[in-house]
Amino acid sequence: MLRITVHLKPGALTFQLEGRLAGPWVPVLQECWQSALAGQHEPGLRVDLTGVTAIDAAGRTCLAALHREGAEFIAADCLTRAVVAEITRPPSGGAQERGCSDG
Repeated sequence: MLRITVHLKPGALTFQLEGRLAGPWVPVLQECWQSALAGQHEPGLRVDLTGVTAIDAAGRTCLAALHREGAEFIAADCLTRAVVAEITRPPSGGAQERGCSDG
């Protein structure tokens, strides 16, 4: 289950997500996002992930698309912050990257 609450304030449109961003709920978020943006004039786009309990591959793909549209993410726990870091990381230009488990 995924609960989506939309907060519209001057200059900012925030989607507050609670639950699982997975499976059949991903298209629901995409639909809500497109619907909310249809009548807006470039507000600051934010996605609050502090209440998200799981993100599957489709959810990551959706978040990446939102990021390409200019969305900024709010994340609290380590796993969600790691997903956001992966999504928002600029593409590497061939430089070596070290993972968390490298010694």
